[in-house]
Amino acid sequence: MISKKHIPVSVLVLTLNEELNLERCLQSVQWSDDIVVFDSFSTDRTIEIAQKYGARIVQRKFDNWSAHQNWAVSNIPFKYPWVYYSDADEVVSDELAAEIEGVVTSNTPLVAFRVLRKEMLGGMWLRFSSMYPVWILRLFRPSNIRWERLVNPIAVVDGPTGQINEHIIHYSFNKGLFEWVQKHNAYAQFEAREAIASVRSGSTKLADLFAMRDPVRRRKAMKNFSFRLPFRPLLRFFYMYVLRMGFRDGWAGITYCKLVSMYEFMIDLNVREIRAAEEAGESP
Repeated sequence: MISKKHIPVSVLVLTLNEELNLERCLQSVQWSDDIVVFDSFSTDRTIEIAQKYGARIVQRKFDNWSAHQNWAVSNIPFKYPWVYYSDADEVVSDELAAEIEGVVTSNTPLVAFRVLRKEMLGGMWLRFSSMYPVWILRLFRPSNIRWERLVNPIAVVDGPTGQINEHIIHYSFNKGLFEWVQKHNAYAQFEAREAIASVRSGSTKLADLFAMRDPVRRRKAMKNFSFRLPFRPLLRFFYMYVLRMGFRDGWAGITYCKLVSMYEFMIDLNVREIRAAEEAGESP
């Protein structure tokens, strides 16, 4: 177990009404003595829980993910040169904390690190249907990072990056399926705007799809390419459930694959709604 207040890393946690998740998240990062809860004016017990764990609280009205996160790294004074970013429904494993300590005390020339994520549903790790291994950029020097996209932001790093082969545990269904669907309905509206902008901007370079050494460029290309595919919800389900063997996750696997497919369908519906509004001369 990593001792409390031991690792010289600041922690940034984004919140909006996260009383069901925040305590477990903050318990997992007690190795830091500089925890910042970046809150979007929660109306539940989020602030009370943050204060209980001695976190600094900074509040800003949420507009979109990249703008929100870019504001945080540009305007919040962190105690340490390294920042670990976490969503409130994520937990840092002890093994990951130990690896973070090793990285930041090693005089590394790298400026950011990706970590592995385990997606959980009903107490089960979605080993296959979540398309594991999934790498998420979480540890960085704030002056070397910015994010792009309105939702599901992509980190753009100024400098060399590395990987830590340990995990965050993601409890995205901890608030229940209704909350997950409601949240992803909001995501779909942002994603639809990204889809329309991508299609209007021109074609995706096929070479970018195979840029294995540039994950940011490759992820952008894959997103842009996917917006041009027909039957996207069905293709997403087939890819996750059949090709990536999501069926091996049992009930949790098929549930997750159906929900993600539904999310893709929600994006398509929002695209159609926005375009119809534009054709009618209305503000979408």
